[in-house]
Amino acid sequence: MTTVRDPVHQGRLKTPFFPRVEQLDFVNQWHEWKGYSSPDALYCGDLEYFAIRNGTGVFDISPMTKYRITGPDALGYLNRLVTRDMAKIKAGRVAYAVWCDDQGQVIDDGTIFHLREGEYRLCSQERHFAWLQAAATGFDVSIVHETEQVAALAVQGPTSFSILNAMGVKGLDQLKPFGLMHVDFQGVELMVSRTGFTADLGYELWIDPSKALDLWDALFKAGELYKIRAIGTEALELARIEAGYLAPYAEFLPVDETVRTGRSRSPLELGLEWLVDFKKPNFNGRRALAEEKRRGSTWQLVKLDIAGNKPAHSSYIYAKEKGKKKEIGFITSAAWAPVCKQNIALGT
Repeated sequence: MTTVRDPVHQGRLKTPFFPRVEQLDFVNQWHEWKGYSSPDALYCGDLEYFAIRNGTGVFDISPMTKYRITGPDALGYLNRLVTRDMAKIKAGRVAYAVWCDDQGQVIDDGTIFHLREGEYRLCSQERHFAWLQAAATGFDVSIVHETEQVAALAVQGPTSFSILNAMGVKGLDQLKPFGLMHVDFQGVELMVSRTGFTADLGYELWIDPSKALDLWDALFKAGELYKIRAIGTEALELARIEAGYLAPYAEFLPVDETVRTGRSRSPLELGLEWLVDFKKPNFNGRRALAEEKRRGSTWQLVKLDIAGNKPAHSSYIYAKEKGKKKEIGFITSAAWAPVCKQNIALGT
């Protein structure tokens, strides 16, 4: 992957799909995502959102941090690392997971793909290579940072199945939510997972960067009759908030980056107790989380419907106590939700 030289992307890297994404850009609104140029929107964020809900939106997720974890102790290592029981996640399945420090505060969340027996891919927002290596002490595992070795697309929306089927992907009708499969694409392995960040029907495609543009072209040719559209972060963010999904730096700050006390969160405070398996004998933060469960959490993540047309971004949450307003929390994410036809928000 090389550096883009034009002024808008000066000093940033470009993904394997960048040449196709750039061709569809009409508004020149980009941001930096882990060193790469990523679009806020390509034409209109609202229209791109409706592509997700009424057709198919395609988003380049190649900059997402990816680690390959292999070895005899890969399962034991991951089970010590994350709060849920990875022994229940069989080969060919994907798990949403969080990992914590010893005080039970969330370091990050992400997805773990059980690719084959003893072989996993961990995808996260942040880069944790040094921490993952330190946590591997005593385990016979190999951890490889493979972000640049894997190109990836999120293909999300009600027509996504029809598009991939038209593209010739076989066996898609047997793929359950959070399942994955490997198929051949022009002589290389294409991994298809039924995963996404939109709460709609959707898939993620993972392939060697050398075949990225061929994959893009085949996908968009197959999608001509199915309302396919490339999208940016604005549309994806709106779909995320509607779905009530969490995002780092919005619903929580990674504990290793917090400066002020009280800004980090535990899985229990984020409504993720279902991801914490106390039946496991050992995992990072277990003792602290067990104590929090016993005494109760300090914070709670809530979903809010906001009356009226006033936007809720960066607002504080108040409660009445003895006739007076008392600040009890703040909004973490907010948006006008086209599906609900009102302002909605997540708050803590």
